[in-house]
Amino acid sequence: MAFDPAPDLSPEEVEARVESAIADNEVVLFMKGTAMMPQCGYSDRALGLIRQHREDVETVNVLDALDAYREALEAHSGWETIPQTYVDGEFVGGSDVLAELDERGDLAETLHA
Repeated sequence: MAFDPAPDLSPEEVEARVESAIADNEVVLFMKGTAMMPQCGYSDRALGLIRQHREDVETVNVLDALDAYREALEAHSGWETIPQTYVDGEFVGGSDVLAELDERGDLAETLHA
């Protein structure tokens, strides 16, 4: 008996989830893993940087359909790497961009904290 941890998501379902998450949340982080258990150091770093300034961040675990999420997110941002952060429907960047904004003292303003 095999364990199948993720539902089979079609590219259309993933695109709908991406659209909805971006439209319905002020700050959304598409990440590998969950907020409780990040599965990637970059995702963990991005979440930590955001949470320095605000707790109300929606996270989306892309591991349910990684390739489909990469395609859907790249269509929105032109950026294929994950994690990706969106604020008010606009693409901000990944963990490296968040770290640069934090170093310059601009992250709180970017996140509307």
